[in-house]
Amino acid sequence: MTKIDDIIARMESLEKELAEAFEQAGGEVRYTIERKKVRFTREIKRQHKRLVKKWMAYVYESGFLMILTIPVIWGAIIPAVLMDLTVSIYQRICFPIYGIPSVRRGDFMIIDRQSLSYLNWIEKLNCVYCGYFNGLLGFVREVAARTEQYWCPVRHARTPNSVHSRYRFFLEYGDAESYRERLETVRRQFDDLRAHKKS
Repeated sequence: MTKIDDIIARMESLEKELAEAFEQAGGEVRYTIERKKVRFTREIKRQHKRLVKKWMAYVYESGFLMILTIPVIWGAIIPAVLMDLTVSIYQRICFPIYGIPSVRRGDFMIIDRQSLSYLNWIEKLNCVYCGYFNGLLGFVREVAARTEQYWCPVRHARTPNSVHSRYRFFLEYGDAESYRERLETVRRQFDDLRAHKKS
């Protein structure tokens, strides 16, 4: 096991621990998840209804400049939907040909905050938008990562601030011999995804 493999294994362990801590924190707020549906206690539901802010007050308190930004932020929905459609079609057509496992959109697009009764309808709509947009970016990044692993699995000379999920399998920058010897192996190195899918 290389030092990079060791660091990745520790990071994966910490990510799992973090996910468990988030779930535990959710339990402290007194909700459970049954068949992908969130259930709150009656007491919490009553508290949520008391804390909802009227949408008119919400708009008024946002301020004039904030309201002026609405067309800018919501205008991004058009290119986002086009990107979603393009990447989904690309993956459906190309990934089977390349032998790359498909990316499940549902693993990235978590849209559930609109069910919170302490949010007014504007806040709920904003939460749907944010859940979609951020989920879309995660989905697109994963599709791009798997594509890059197939077509150009070479690390950069300068490591990016944030590396994607497949970067660890890439070949070292400047190692031409390894690139020629191992390119086909790396292109097909998706066993971790197939194993995860079965479990």
